[in-house]
Amino acid sequence: MRDDPSSELSPAAVLALYPQHAGTIPSFLAARAAVRPDRLVLQVEHRKWTYRELEEASALLAAELTRRGVTRGDRIALISLNSDLSVALFLAAARVGAIFIPLNPAATRADLEYLLGHSRASLIVAQPADVDRAREVSTALGRASPLVSLAEWGLAADTAGGVIERLRALGGEPDGTRADRSRPDVEARRGAGARDLKSQPDDPVVVIYTSGTTGFPKGVVHTHRTYVLAAEGFVSRMHLQPSERLLTVMPFFHINALFYSLGGAIAAGGALITVPRFSASQFWNLAAESGATEFNFLAAVGSILMNRPRSEFNPAHRIRKLYGGPISERMDRVFREEFNVSELIEGYGMTEIPGACCNPFAGPRKAGSIGRPAVHPTYPGAFSDLRILGDDGGELPPGEAGELVVRTPMMFKEYLDDPEQTAAAFRDGGFLTGDLVRRDADGYFYFVARKKDIIRRRGENIAGAELDRIITDHPGVAEAAAIGVPSELGEEEILVVVVPRQPGAVEPRALVDWCRGRLAAMKVPRYIVMADSLPHTPSHRVAKHLLKSDKSLLERAFDAAQTP
Repeated sequence: MRDDPSSELSPAAVLALYPQHAGTIPSFLAARAAVRPDRLVLQVEHRKWTYRELEEASALLAAELTRRGVTRGDRIALISLNSDLSVALFLAAARVGAIFIPLNPAATRADLEYLLGHSRASLIVAQPADVDRAREVSTALGRASPLVSLAEWGLAADTAGGVIERLRALGGEPDGTRADRSRPDVEARRGAGARDLKSQPDDPVVVIYTSGTTGFPKGVVHTHRTYVLAAEGFVSRMHLQPSERLLTVMPFFHINALFYSLGGAIAAGGALITVPRFSASQFWNLAAESGATEFNFLAAVGSILMNRPRSEFNPAHRIRKLYGGPISERMDRVFREEFNVSELIEGYGMTEIPGACCNPFAGPRKAGSIGRPAVHPTYPGAFSDLRILGDDGGELPPGEAGELVVRTPMMFKEYLDDPEQTAAAFRDGGFLTGDLVRRDADGYFYFVARKKDIIRRRGENIAGAELDRIITDHPGVAEAAAIGVPSELGEEEILVVVVPRQPGAVEPRALVDWCRGRLAAMKVPRYIVMADSLPHTPSHRVAKHLLKSDKSLLERAFDAAQTP
């Protein structure tokens, strides 16, 4: 086993360290446990888990699920902040052929009623703080699904061993899919998936609900195969090593945390570090104390860290790789020069198509680009096919913006119980992303805007995302969101809601002048509104649909057309 960071293995060589698996999550984990049984795989606050312990816990918890009547195809909803038991439950569900559905514990009562009603979960698992609320919602739905508190499975235990002892005490026998702990190397090398009888690669295994910026959230169904391929693909994306410690502060109901961070860590044979809640003030201490080497983030998290007092920064951290986006020029500079993070990789993906493209880790990388089609260390043939189509369905040449259409074996299976939405999401086998993208002559792609984030002004289409990026680059701005508002001339005018880094850090007129120096006259916003914060979706993206419904914004906006 080569863990020397000065002697990096290629992505293919990393995967070759482990026995061939059967394309299912249980066999995927077993292959790593066979080679690295006593190495760290998971750390959540003070509890640390080895591969051997996590596999045993998932087998015991699978037996507990079976004892409770869970069978293949059943749906298990989890309402919880990040915990090690969240991971164990996901792996246990995969072992019994069930479907894991992580839900946001911050969901409102109305949202929770929709999610539990739509998912038709046959078992609900909740953190102690949400047990009563989950029971009330389940009863109100007229279904009274069985409900389990994570406390019953040892949530408060001091160690991983304590959790395992609690699960053993429940009386279930581990299922037969677990590799023999006495000879894990021999068992796995015979074929890690040889006895994985309850799950098949194309079985559904997880449902991630989209943020639902319009209408109701959709349940995105992924299979064992798509999860494992996305996890292995992340080894290529970030050149992960067996010594890697991936840090995430994002929740497991977000595909980034579940597929990239957890999946990537297991694929490399590395470890995942996570916490129940993101604390910006303690982030750098967490990074230093945990020994994290790689960090996945969204732009909102990066912006928060950039704008925190530098007294909170701990230079003892070991993070050298960062994946996320979009990465602005300022963010790139701050993380490299002030935070000493040398490798920043911007990419693109959606819940339906995780990791569709990214800037090549080995280069060349292009600033502002979402990169090139994704690759896999060992997948035969093209792993991700990206095309840009015009309104007539024809493919557009380099330089022209159109809708991005993606084909990849990582693509989701369907929208849960929604064949109409599923059918509408595809054209000739390609997934319609709803994103406007352009491609340059070198084959690098550039995000322009969501099709629904286009502002129509005096006959021109203006991408709200471009304005967001330009205004957020102002040193006095923490976050910004541009939307279209009704114009007395018809179509729309541009309104930007701005969160300053601190009160008085920037004035509206100065922002308009900033834009005039960097944007075409047609793109310069007319209205500026200063705010304390912006609304966000559960995946930390700005909820522009909520801003558009706030009629008070226009009433209190600075109007550049009326102010000399």
